[in-house]
Amino acid sequence: MLRFEDGVKVRPDIVFTARKIAVFVDGCFWHACPEHGRQPTTNDWYWTPKLRRNVERDRRADEVLVAAGWVVIRIWEHEPLDTAFKRVTTAIEHGFEGS
Repeated sequence: MLRFEDGVKVRPDIVFTARKIAVFVDGCFWHACPEHGRQPTTNDWYWTPKLRRNVERDRRADEVLVAAGWVVIRIWEHEPLDTAFKRVTTAIEHGFEGS
């Protein structure tokens, strides 16, 4: 977990601290994937706000990390492994954003 001055806590899935690269692997349902995310069909009163908060938390984490000089890479669960691997290794080698 990474903690920032304003009290924000961010939990990337993978962290390269020396390079300041944070990698998140986002599930399509939980993070409202534009390709594969879907509207809940039951208990909509609970799930719709929950998923919205997840996305809002993701955007806030991205903002805080970028403001602190981090590179943020968000990988969707449906992305091919070789594509995800290439994005991460490119960021490590060249130090630029891969999301």
